[in-house]
Amino acid sequence: MTTKRLTKGDKPVVAICYDFDKTLSPDNMQAQGYLAAIDYPNQNEFWAESNEFAVQNDMDRDLAWMFKMVQESKGKTFFRRDILRDFGSRVALYDGVREWFARIREYAEAADVQLEHYIISTGLKEMIEGTSIADEFVKIYASSFCYDEDGLAVWPAQVINYTYKTQFLFRISKGVLDVNDPGVNEYFAPNEMRVPFRNMIYIGDSDTDIPCMKLVNSYGGTSIGVYDPVSCDCSKVDRMLRENRIRHAAPADYREGSKLDRLVKLTIDRTAINEKLEDSHYEDMRQL
Repeated sequence: MTTKRLTKGDKPVVAICYDFDKTLSPDNMQAQGYLAAIDYPNQNEFWAESNEFAVQNDMDRDLAWMFKMVQESKGKTFFRRDILRDFGSRVALYDGVREWFARIREYAEAADVQLEHYIISTGLKEMIEGTSIADEFVKIYASSFCYDEDGLAVWPAQVINYTYKTQFLFRISKGVLDVNDPGVNEYFAPNEMRVPFRNMIYIGDSDTDIPCMKLVNSYGGTSIGVYDPVSCDCSKVDRMLRENRIRHAAPADYREGSKLDRLVKLTIDRTAINEKLEDSHYEDMRQL
């Protein structure tokens, strides 16, 4: 199988990896269009029933909600990719999100750093692809469906749960982005990593992000737990801080000058300096 891989260039690369629900958007994406279309007025009821179905069938919770989305759509709405993308176009975003990506890339360019954005979400890829920010990402890793000849969803194509998320950090690190490329298991020397974990920023909000946050932390990267800036409920991120799952906590405010904005810019500045030292180290090693 021949797949396109990204290779290491002259500039250091910083990869910002985002969860989606309650990280870039203030609510679960399914609640923003889909549940209304199937006459489900209470999203808590939907999730409770989905989780109970998972327990009863010894089933992965993410497979359970995907199954329930298809089942509940019957006779109420067509469950097609274009419909899901339309639901995605209605998804609300936190303040500053739309302007965030270009502004941070511009800041990185001034520091002679290449910056890339990625999504790693247990949510639905088709809905994320329908949002106004979909084109900002090098890759969107999220759960998705495969479709029959009539365009109707018939089976999960990809299911991403909290532990499976970590696979994609390794893919990003090595530049092996295709989900079917087995090259993710190949050995890469530390100086061959396109995006060392120390140059990764992971932004998330909940327990489903902990394995990725912990992995990034372990190798000197930056993990940031975000919380809703309206409710200011930071109980989850406070716990993650106490348990050393994250390095920083901030409101999910993506506007210029916010705490999140400052943290990411400081990480870019640190990378610009640190990678010069790393290059010097590897040059010394080559002289041996």
